[in-house]
Amino acid sequence: MVAGHLREKNGYYYAVLNYNDAFGKRKTKWIATGLTVKGNKKKAEAFLMEERQKLQPEEPVEGDIFFADYMEQWLDVVKSSIAVATYASYAASVKRIIAPYFRERRITLKELTAKDIQDFYLFKLKSVSASSVIHYHANIHKALKYAVKLDLIPSNPADKVERPKKDHFVGSFFDADEVNKLFEVSKGTKLELPILFGAFYGLRRSEAIGLKWDAIDFENDTIVIRHTVTSVNLDNKHVLVAADTTKTKSSMRTLPLVPFVKERLLAVKAEQDNNRRLCGKSYNKKYAGYVCINEIGDLIKPHYVTEQFPKLLEANGLRRIRFHDLRHSCASLMLANGVPMKQIQEWLGHSDFSTTANIYAHLDYSSKLTSADAMLSGLGIAEAK
Repeated sequence: MVAGHLREKNGYYYAVLNYNDAFGKRKTKWIATGLTVKGNKKKAEAFLMEERQKLQPEEPVEGDIFFADYMEQWLDVVKSSIAVATYASYAASVKRIIAPYFRERRITLKELTAKDIQDFYLFKLKSVSASSVIHYHANIHKALKYAVKLDLIPSNPADKVERPKKDHFVGSFFDADEVNKLFEVSKGTKLELPILFGAFYGLRRSEAIGLKWDAIDFENDTIVIRHTVTSVNLDNKHVLVAADTTKTKSSMRTLPLVPFVKERLLAVKAEQDNNRRLCGKSYNKKYAGYVCINEIGDLIKPHYVTEQFPKLLEANGLRRIRFHDLRHSCASLMLANGVPMKQIQEWLGHSDFSTTANIYAHLDYSSKLTSADAMLSGLGIAEAK
């Protein structure tokens, strides 16, 4: 039977249980009794005893556990120490991809070899990108590193595996005419503002959906990017994760509120105020303060943007690109109009210059012309007219 005791909090009794999880890590579980402190001590003690008897300690993990089961138990260990979005990503890889593969082959943690892992990577590369396999590797390596720490295995077999080379991704982008047409066809739709923020300011989907009115200064004409909303899949359900953090420290940035965007946002703000009055109690106040909401106050969800964006393009005869490619379109238009790469880095909120250069260097044709002119001048070769 697990250990436990009563604790008082805000005038109520709580049963606090202490136990070790499958990996030997100390855990504490608080359970509300619903009993007030005054006159209910004996009832609370009985409740505590019942909960202590009810909770069965997890079986300690041994090295002969199936590797698939170990990976799922490792997920439970790391869940409390990582962000919700990170956990959702880990869980999707482990539960849908890694565990089913190794469970079918009935390989135990102790039996697992570098070749087993390498075979898994080669098998998955037939159907997914190298980048996906690199994500699987990160999960497996981290989980096995923990197994070594617990002395469940002597060494990490993932250390000996050759990871695939990461794919060099080249994003698609719209030219100026296509961006202007997109602004035109999206006006008045739920996608209007996310598209505006994505194409003009190069905002990520999470940054566009997460923009709040208090981040927009209409007097000083600035927009501060400091809040994000992401959508993750947990147990086959879309879960929203809102945070006053951005992807990196550099992603938190201040951008100018240009006249045409300011004019549109003021009009939208007035529309939202009017909708709030018209809907009364039916208006959803949960997302009060967000810019990207619909007529009844519901937030425009991230997955809605991803699903509806290609439909809008197809319905209006525009080339198919991803919503994130609006960010690439923003960068390409800046480069085409002579904006230096360093300024584009700051505008997009990249953490370092190399990120911007690696993604957009192939588009920087003007700098190559300058380099060509410098070589012609240095060699004393006159360019043919």
